[in-house]
Amino acid sequence: MTNLRAALLLAALSTTALMTTPALAETVLRLDEVPVGELDPGKASDYADSILMFNVYDTLVAPSAGKPGMQPLLASSWTVDGNVYTFTLRDDVKFHSGNPLTAEDVVYSYDRMIALGQGFSHLFAESVAKVEAVDPKTVKFTLKGPFSPFLASLVRLPVVDSKLARSHQAEGKFGAFGDYSEAWLSANDAGSGAYVVVSQNPQSETVMAKFPGYFLGATPKSPDKVRFRYGLEASTVRALLSKGEHDIGSQWLPPEVAKALAADDKMQLLTETGTNVFYIKLNTAKAPLDDVHCRRALTYAFDYATAAKMIAVTGDVSLGNPANGPIPHGMLGSSTDVPNYAQDMEKAKAELAQCKYKPGDTPLEISWIAEVPLEERFALLMQANFSQLGFKPTVKRVPWALFTDMVTKPETTPNISQISNSATTPDPDSLLFNTYHSSAKGTWQSPEYLEDAEVDKLLEAGRAEVDPAKRQKIYEDLSQRLRDLAPTIYAYDQVAVFPARKTVTVPALSDDAHRYALSGYSFSFREMEMAQ
Repeated sequence: MTNLRAALLLAALSTTALMTTPALAETVLRLDEVPVGELDPGKASDYADSILMFNVYDTLVAPSAGKPGMQPLLASSWTVDGNVYTFTLRDDVKFHSGNPLTAEDVVYSYDRMIALGQGFSHLFAESVAKVEAVDPKTVKFTLKGPFSPFLASLVRLPVVDSKLARSHQAEGKFGAFGDYSEAWLSANDAGSGAYVVVSQNPQSETVMAKFPGYFLGATPKSPDKVRFRYGLEASTVRALLSKGEHDIGSQWLPPEVAKALAADDKMQLLTETGTNVFYIKLNTAKAPLDDVHCRRALTYAFDYATAAKMIAVTGDVSLGNPANGPIPHGMLGSSTDVPNYAQDMEKAKAELAQCKYKPGDTPLEISWIAEVPLEERFALLMQANFSQLGFKPTVKRVPWALFTDMVTKPETTPNISQISNSATTPDPDSLLFNTYHSSAKGTWQSPEYLEDAEVDKLLEAGRAEVDPAKRQKIYEDLSQRLRDLAPTIYAYDQVAVFPARKTVTVPALSDDAHRYALSGYSFSFREMEMAQ
């Protein structure tokens, strides 16, 4: 840690300790998510990782609050000339180290992400030809061709303090860049965001402190310190919230826990909508679900109505809304002309009659993520539903870290798995391409192992088309093709519900005028307010 950065941290953490009035006591925000909390900006991809990225690092652009579109962040402006995007950087941005932001930092951050080949590198690897520093405050992206989601994709390119990162690189396989500072950036930050990492344990907790030099400032009552905890049991979260020892529970709490907490007059329910989906993934590369008729049978046999009751929290708040396909209602490419899914056992039996497998002869393993108790109930619901067709389903509890390893091979991937997924940018491409394109198979987002030439063609066409009306038609056609292939049971469009104490105010999770069309961005700590 540099001396300057250490001084900044000390200032952020100790200022309130020097105050004598209780009103100026240090405020601490406590919240939780499932592990692992990945701090490396070249690798981060999950929901917990996203919250870290949006607070510790900054990007060239950011989603607009309360409306579609993008707004400047590290970039003060940009121009588009065909396939060339040129960004002018702000001149008032400093990293946590004190180093000023330069175009070289943007180039380094892009090159590093592509070299690592992890995180959200897929958003850029096939679309960007080169990135150049024109001068210290100008950076130019040249695309390989038309790519409509590009600007939105930049919300997933955290900009790294290249000078600081390179001072901590070790020997490695990346030539002059050694290990590209992988070891160091897994436990330390090199960002310019509103919060500085104080300590990092990806399995238990990340502690952050407000960065006093943040170029956009913060609300007067934003938390001085944040304790971002991982892997807490639902019973633990409930007890901590009730005792005032926790501030915001994760979206993975069972509905009845959220409902019970909401009955407390000291509690509130915060919600995030618009880009989240709950997908039940069917492994198309392993029997019996390598047969499309068998997959269709399961989509008809699933009891959507009972599922809806299972996710109801209160009369006004639910964890989801009915779905009619892969794209959530309201997003580009969704259609109101297609009915929502409903159980139909007659159609299920008719499809099963065309399947080459006998349901009782082939194993059908249903997994659920150990850190998400609600998924066990869905697994048991599916076990009951599919047993009616003659299957003998087994249910398996799988920790998230093990699941992400299992799905790297089709033979170790469960027949059926459950994923809460989100559009990773405010564009349907980021939800669908890394789920259904054949190049994406073998990731936690794509355990279907789908390989279909028409799906690939439509996904690629959606990326290339710049006309919004034509893109709408492309994604409608894609949705229909996916409904026909049935690689997924579209259980519901997800609404993330977060039980929270009323001592914390989160405009992006409670006021439509402040909501963002990007999951996780709502947890911008600098925009929150804590009661003293």
